[in-house]
Amino acid sequence: MNEEKRLITIKNSNGEDMQAELITYLISEDNKTSYMVYSKGEKVGAEDDEIFYITRIVNNGNIVEMYPIESDDEWQNVQKLLKKIANA
Repeated sequence: MNEEKRLITIKNSNGEDMQAELITYLISEDNKTSYMVYSKGEKVGAEDDEIFYITRIVNNGNIVEMYPIESDDEWQNVQKLLKKIANA
């Protein structure tokens, strides 16, 4: 199945725009926190595995702001969300 990539523009910390592929959104079980999974097309290792990034997102008007996942508890919650879609 050939799915069309959903491209997004991300402004990095230097204010420069970069293109990334939106993989999926995740929403916490309490519906209070949203996450975005995206790829910049980077590959690593002998298997040429693609690198994926996960960030907490907050809608601020017309702008979606990205924040790092900082605590172990939050990361464990994100891993649970990922497992749910991996097993779907």
